[in-house]
Amino acid sequence: MAKSNRTAVRSGRRSLRGAGINLFYVPALLILIIFTLYPLISGFALSLTNWDGYNPVKTFVGLSNYATMLKDENFRTVLINTFIYGVGSTIIQQIMGLALALLLNTKIRGRNIIRAIVYLPALISAVIMGTMYYFIFQYQQGALNTLMVALGFEKVVWFDNPHISVAIIVIVNSFQYVGTSMIIYLAGLQGINQEVMEAASLDGASGWKLFWNITLPMLMPAFSTSVVLNLIGGLKLYDVIQVLTGGGPGYSTNSVSTYIGLTYFSNQNAGYASAIGVVLFLIIVIVTALLNKGLDRLGWES
Repeated sequence: MAKSNRTAVRSGRRSLRGAGINLFYVPALLILIIFTLYPLISGFALSLTNWDGYNPVKTFVGLSNYATMLKDENFRTVLINTFIYGVGSTIIQQIMGLALALLLNTKIRGRNIIRAIVYLPALISAVIMGTMYYFIFQYQQGALNTLMVALGFEKVVWFDNPHISVAIIVIVNSFQYVGTSMIIYLAGLQGINQEVMEAASLDGASGWKLFWNITLPMLMPAFSTSVVLNLIGGLKLYDVIQVLTGGGPGYSTNSVSTYIGLTYFSNQNAGYASAIGVVLFLIIVIVTALLNKGLDRLGWES
């Protein structure tokens, strides 16, 4: 009987201990509900209305905002731009990040200083970075046009051409966050088992063959992390666009994120802006899920 009581007491203590540990999850759960689930649900609810963002009256309009989106030519433009920003920035960041990581993984002089310099832009506000690049490409007194005039060329109105403007935005976003990719790849390279590399070298693998068959497959976890983070960041791009072009000329350089702000504040159409926000959320979720699935499969094959 006494033994049974002691067992029951121990079991009760374990349960209380487990319940106490579970309480530590409550703050994180509350943050998730307040800052993620609630905005998502309320945003979807607003997308079913014609609310202007100021009037307390909200009229239910069903899925008409989503139907409007299908006929909105400006939305098609910003959707294409968004994928260009996301995919373009991601490709550049992977190439440059991996190249820098491979270089800085060697015993070159000043590698720690180079790492710090490359990573520094990622620590600077995107608004500040955008402003710096604006003064580089600015027409009248921009650094690039000043250099071109000194070399005997004519000034170029960089931000008048939508295609050039989109390319500049991709480049600026890429250069700001290439340091993040570099750090991820550098961590991956330093985590590779050197015994495997030495064994491959003894088997005759070297140079490109060693990189392609040994190093790159073992970098797949780092590659997956870098690609997903960069792509999500590119798809949500907002501040650099606002500083460099303001989305112009016209709607030609807007992303979905900047178009949401324009629709909400300038056009006073909060319901439609919320619908666009819901679509952006779904795009990011679907693209991320498909990307993770594809990268996982590629990783297993490697």
